[in-house]
Amino acid sequence: MNYLYETHLHTCKASHCAVSRGQDYIAAYKALGYTGIIVTDHFIHGNSCVSRNLSWKDWVNRFCRSYEETREAGEREGLDVFFGWEETFAGDDYLVYGLDKQWLLQHPEAAHWTRRDQYETVRLYGGCVVQAHPFRQHAYIDTLHLSTGCVDGVEAANANNREPSYDALAMKYAQALGLPVTAGTDIHDVQELSHPDMVFGVYLDKKMHTIGDYVRAIRDHTLGGLRMSPGRCDFRGNERVTLPVDIRDKADLSTGEELFSLLERGSILRRDPALSEGPQERVSTGL
Repeated sequence: MNYLYETHLHTCKASHCAVSRGQDYIAAYKALGYTGIIVTDHFIHGNSCVSRNLSWKDWVNRFCRSYEETREAGEREGLDVFFGWEETFAGDDYLVYGLDKQWLLQHPEAAHWTRRDQYETVRLYGGCVVQAHPFRQHAYIDTLHLSTGCVDGVEAANANNREPSYDALAMKYAQALGLPVTAGTDIHDVQELSHPDMVFGVYLDKKMHTIGDYVRAIRDHTLGGLRMSPGRCDFRGNERVTLPVDIRDKADLSTGEELFSLLERGSILRRDPALSEGPQERVSTGL
């Protein structure tokens, strides 16, 4: 049996860009066959709607409250709900999994992390970091920062990307680095769930009991597969990158490497056609 999880979800009580409350998502995800969701609201340097004028303790309590309300609703209605967050640096975003509210309350230095600090500290305490939609090219982004050395995985399929080519590039990039890939809807409004072909997620072979189960699947490279629309990550070689690209190493320093030189390290995308999911496709995460 396979278990399906949403890995990238925003709520209006913690993410300024979101429309729906966390509890509004529960019934719709259940109806689509999801086992659980991970709430990943925007963290302190991202598009958070929690006032940064609060003390760290008050900020964390308010930031986590939306997740807590969502989890309580999930417990009532039979959908598992887990905690993570999405942090932003210079237009580049990272999904952080494996740490909890109590950890945050004890570590106010998290508000001042660099990419390297984030990665090293999160891993030290048993979590993981996934770069979200690394090739998204929007007006608010002036440079694509690719953190090759400070991530455990790459979000290869993001339903909120307006161009599938961004996902094709992300998959090719992950292959070049030998990193596991994830998929997420990056959902902000429950109405988005009325289009099931654009609701993404990750399959696991075992049911998650804690967020640590998801962390281990990423760090051990044992994710079961991806739910995404057909052909979403097909790399054709004509994908365009119109922004400057800054490739960074494990010390979070720019390497000066050219993007397409890096991409040539990888092999072509391999898909198992036996894993079809109807209007979706389940894609093996093995590289």
